[in-house]
Amino acid sequence: MTKRHAGAGEGPSQRQLRVAEEVRHALSAVLARADFRDPDLAGARVTVTEVRASPDLKHMTAFVSGLGKELPEAQFKALKRAAPYLRGQVAKAVRLRAAPDLHFQQDTALDYAMQIDRALRQPEVARDLEPKPKDDEA
Repeated sequence: MTKRHAGAGEGPSQRQLRVAEEVRHALSAVLARADFRDPDLAGARVTVTEVRASPDLKHMTAFVSGLGKELPEAQFKALKRAAPYLRGQVAKAVRLRAAPDLHFQQDTALDYAMQIDRALRQPEVARDLEPKPKDDEA
């Protein structure tokens, strides 16, 4: 009997999801302390909205935003510079064989959702979304 591995068409495994969530919590705790030497990160309010793990758990992509909006470019670059420090802090908090490399991406999901909401509220679109009256069948 062969062991099934997650292929390209399948979603992340339960282990990937569990470890990614643990890393998200650990990363959020470190960022909440905000004890950074980098002046660009001093006082920065960074929200980690999601973490995705690679199948081998060696790479984690953290989606970040600044309290509901995109992080300013200077803070985002500073966060990338702080990745080795953050990796060490996460390694202390999450027990894994090897500390994962951390990669950061701006989380644009909220902006996209707000764009969709604005589009749905336009009169032409709202009219098309209203339920059509049913014809009485004889």
